[in-house]
Amino acid sequence: MSNELSHISVMPKEALEFLRLPQGGTAVDGTLGLAGHALLMAQALGPHGHLIGIDRDSASLRFAQKKLVSLSLKIDLLQGNFCKLDQVLAGLKVSAVDGILLDLGISSFQLDDGERGFAFKSDGPLDMRMDAESQGISAADLVNTLKEAELEKIITGFGEERFARRIAAAIVMHRSKTKITTTKVLADIILRALPHGYTRGRIHPATRTFQALRIAVNEELEVLSLGLEICFRSLKIGGRLCVISFHSLEDRLVKNKFKSLGFEQEGLILTKRPLVASDEECAENPRSRSAKMRVIERTG
Repeated sequence: MSNELSHISVMPKEALEFLRLPQGGTAVDGTLGLAGHALLMAQALGPHGHLIGIDRDSASLRFAQKKLVSLSLKIDLLQGNFCKLDQVLAGLKVSAVDGILLDLGISSFQLDDGERGFAFKSDGPLDMRMDAESQGISAADLVNTLKEAELEKIITGFGEERFARRIAAAIVMHRSKTKITTTKVLADIILRALPHGYTRGRIHPATRTFQALRIAVNEELEVLSLGLEICFRSLKIGGRLCVISFHSLEDRLVKNKFKSLGFEQEGLILTKRPLVASDEECAENPRSRSAKMRVIERTG
């Protein structure tokens, strides 16, 4: 189990430097994961601080609880979504916070768990729900019920897959004979749908389609758009919001939202261009290669 629950936090030093958390302050890790960033945030806040951790995944919360239990500061860990941070803070009787971190990447242990259905490294049920207990629609539901045009739109829009039409058609053709229920079956369908030679790229040919379905299942872009606004409004004046994204759709959304807040003269963008991981970090943690960090400070 310990091997499964392994995860290296991305750009931890840079995140802490930009968040600039005060001793005795209050901070939120809105995507708690396995608490790598949260542990550093707690150390920065000190024994009189208050750390609030939120995650949609109950397994992550259980692990984070064990990791943080020995710390002396006040800690509140809750299952939920950062797009409802205003409700979380109201429930905790916290009016505003000094800093918020959002790491939008999916944890390594989630990808490696075949039963979660996020990836195709090991065969498993085609699920992809961050919170299977409360979310209704799974990836299997989407691929087996959506019209071909709707599938193509998802794969194009969320996966930026150039062969989305071919893949959508192949999915519909296959499900007309047999329902698609596992990650391996879907990955094989995608591979067969692609032109010969397309499989020679750096990433697996099914990666973009799987990403698109995961985003659709968890409504990740809708959550992010709403969540950025609510998180920003939850900051104290001088408080900072740090967001780490891992693909162009997320980064573009964060960039545009930060710009709009800057134009409204309520926020100061501290990263004119997104920060990327150092060469040393990329060598140690290949996952960090695609990471982009943007930070904004609430000024008005």
